[in-house]
Amino acid sequence: MHEISLARSILNTLEAEFSSEQLGQLTEIGLKVGLLSNVEPALMQNAFEAVTTTENRFQQVVLKIETVPIVIYCEACDARSTIANYKFACSSCGQPNNNIVSGTELLIHQVRFE
Repeated sequence: MHEISLARSILNTLEAEFSSEQLGQLTEIGLKVGLLSNVEPALMQNAFEAVTTTENRFQQVVLKIETVPIVIYCEACDARSTIANYKFACSSCGQPNNNIVSGTELLIHQVRFE
């Protein structure tokens, strides 16, 4: 379960970016998780709760996860398509396509403080 190491990495990143005083006021972390990121949102939520249980100063922090759909760009017809059921084809012209423009993200999108 690599989500545990990802949760720790998120907290380490925040510790590197913010002071101890700021981290004491942290209330929410917003993540963007792409469908192709190899991260399961429910497992990530559980891993985050497990990690923050051992870290006293992060116990009050809530993790909110936004799932990012898979979007491709078709050069043939200059269109973007959202992929459903992992069928990688342009929804406008029907051409097979693997030019992914979103859906692989794993980003700390937002942090909120008191």
